[in-house]
Amino acid sequence: MKLYHWWVSSASYRVRIGFAIKGIDVEKIPIDITNRKQWEDSYITVNPQSMVPTLEVDGKRILQSAAILDYLEDIKPDPSFYPDDPLARARVRAIAQICACEIGPRLSNRVRFFAESNFSDPDAIGWHDHFASQGFGALEAYVAEGNSDNHFCHGNRPSLADIFIIPQLMAARRRGHDLSAYPNLLRIEGNCLEHPAFKEAAPENQPDRPEGVTMAAIKRPG
Repeated sequence: MKLYHWWVSSASYRVRIGFAIKGIDVEKIPIDITNRKQWEDSYITVNPQSMVPTLEVDGKRILQSAAILDYLEDIKPDPSFYPDDPLARARVRAIAQICACEIGPRLSNRVRFFAESNFSDPDAIGWHDHFASQGFGALEAYVAEGNSDNHFCHGNRPSLADIFIIPQLMAARRRGHDLSAYPNLLRIEGNCLEHPAFKEAAPENQPDRPEGVTMAAIKRPG
């Protein structure tokens, strides 16, 4: 298996966490989206969306982080990304989808760059921060329901929900969002970042991180 990714991409981070939790080895191929390498013809033939991550398995390619994580769950069900109870599984999926469908798209570089390039009014991208905050507020409330004693989003082992939340918090922090209003998310983040799989997958621990480049160096103000 080959994973096309970039060290600081939040969607790539999700998938790396998934591989680490499952204990599955994968060859990692960096695609430097910071320098727009995803738009080169050589990568468009790999992923017509010009996005990372992409997983290649036996010559076939899987696009989108959620689909890749589903594939990992299918080929190695244990340890599972989900709790056993159907209602709990639905809750975990809902948390992941808030990140993937609501918050993530509005924090994406391609959306932000388009707004900054096409609107001269400095306040024109205020909608971006508004909807990001709205999404995190909903996520904080939903995660908090009956979860005050749990180490992770659901129970005391990481699930798909944690896999999506931690990279989303990283992306928000890079863009200058104030996360102090979300104590439950920050508590869960602290627990996750102590987990070996999250440490292994962390952007700063990737061998393709350019020498001397830190998270702070590529931070874009909110």
